Order: sequence, then structure tokens, then C-alpha cells
Amino acid sequence: MRKQIIRVLIEFKKILQEKLHQYNEQLPFMIAIFVALILVVGGINLFIDLTEILQSKTISRFDQTVTDFIISFRSPQLNKIFQFITDLGDVYGYLILTALCAIGFYLRFKIWRYVLEMLFVMIIAGLSNLALKQVINRARPDAAHLVAVETLSYPSGHAMGAIAFYGFLIYLFYNFKMNTWLKTGILLIFSFLILAIGISRVYLGVHYPSDIVGGFIAGFIWIIFCVILFQVMDIFRKRKRSRQELNE
Repeated sequence: MRKQIIRVLIEFKKILQEKLHQYNEQLPFMIAIFVALILVVGGINLFIDLTEILQSKTISRFDQTVTDFIISFRSPQLNKIFQFITDLGDVYGYLILTALCAIGFYLRFKIWRYVLEMLFVMIIAGLSNLALKQVINRARPDAAHLVAVETLSYPSGHAMGAIAFYGFLIYLFYNFKMNTWLKTGILLIFSFLILAIGISRVYLGVHYPSDIVGGFIAGFIWIIFCVILFQVMDIFRKRKRSRQELNE
């Protein structure tokens, strides 16, 4: 993705240099970020428009069928397992995991940038989720809840947070230079956690399956925007450092 972004920015830079008499080196990067922002806002608007089908009979049948299938496996042992999994997608779970990642990233890279990016992704995703819940205003399922919940239902904050947090970790680890088998194993674990956290919310009776799908979609839109944003910022930072070294 980075090579494609660099190629687009180079071509865009050439066009701007030809059209503008007073050219600003930062202009292509600012416009790229602005375009990425437009894309994510457009994606969210499309997401909100699609939520109108939540009241359809097709979605109701889908929710009921999937929910009945998942909760049919309920047992005291699975209850504990899924309660633990759902905790991995809760605020306190993310705080602990972020602290562990901060220590790991600092020991490995001696920088805090990845942790700051992770916090940015999670904080804005959380605020966006609360806003979307208020706009859509969907009540929780009537099924017995195995954990306490206070907010509205759609989209699932756990599903959106799982995509944002573990999805961002997938992006980071995919770009890290490390043993291929170890990297593959880590990426599979993160992917499994995203899916498991989503399923846990239906199993525990606090979300409809469509809530989970909506959370995954909203989280995916957000993480794509963040990846593009961080890629552009990284390219800009490296080019600026290179120019400074040449001037010295």
C-alpha cells in the first residue's frame, strides 16, 4: 500500500507543480489526508443509510436464526470462556493490552509512536461508536443478558473496537520484520480474537448479529482511514528528514 501511496503522491506533486506557480511541498500530503477524510465520512454516511434496513423482516429473521443457533451452545463452562473473551474487547482489557504493547514496542523499537497511533485509533473509534449509537438508537435484544450493559445496541462497540484495536495490530505486525511463521501465528490470533469478541456479544445475549456486522463495517472504515493517514504522515516525515540531512 505504501508504494501505491508514494506513486500517487509523486504524480500528484508533478501535476501541482505544473499548475501552481507558488508550490508548497506539504500540499500533496495535506490534500491526500483531506481526501482520506472525505472517503471515511462518505463511508460512514453510507453506513448510516444502510442501517435503515435494520427494521426489515429479512434482518429480523437473520438476527433470530443466528442468535438461536449461537445461544443453543450455552453452558456454564462456555459462559466463563465467552465472558473472558468479551473482557478482552472491553475498556479495561484494552488498557492492559495497550500497556503491554507499549512496553513491547518500546523494548523493540525504542519509540512511542505506535502506541500514540494506537491510542488515537481507539479513542476516536470509541467516540464515533457512541455517536453512531445515539443516531441509530437501537435497543438491546430481549434475550437474557449474561453480562451487564448500559449503552444502546447498534453498532456493537465491542465489534467496532475489536476491528480498530486488533485490526491496527494486524497492520503493524504485518509490516514488522520478523520470522514468517511467528508473524503468521500472531496475525491469526488477532483475527481469531476479532471474530471471537463479536460472537461473544451474541452468545452473552447483549447484541443482535446485525449489531456485530455493523460494528465490523464501521471499524473497518475507520481503520482504513487511519492506515492511510499514518502512511501519508510517515512518508512526509521521512521526506522531511531526508531534506534536512541534505541541507546539513
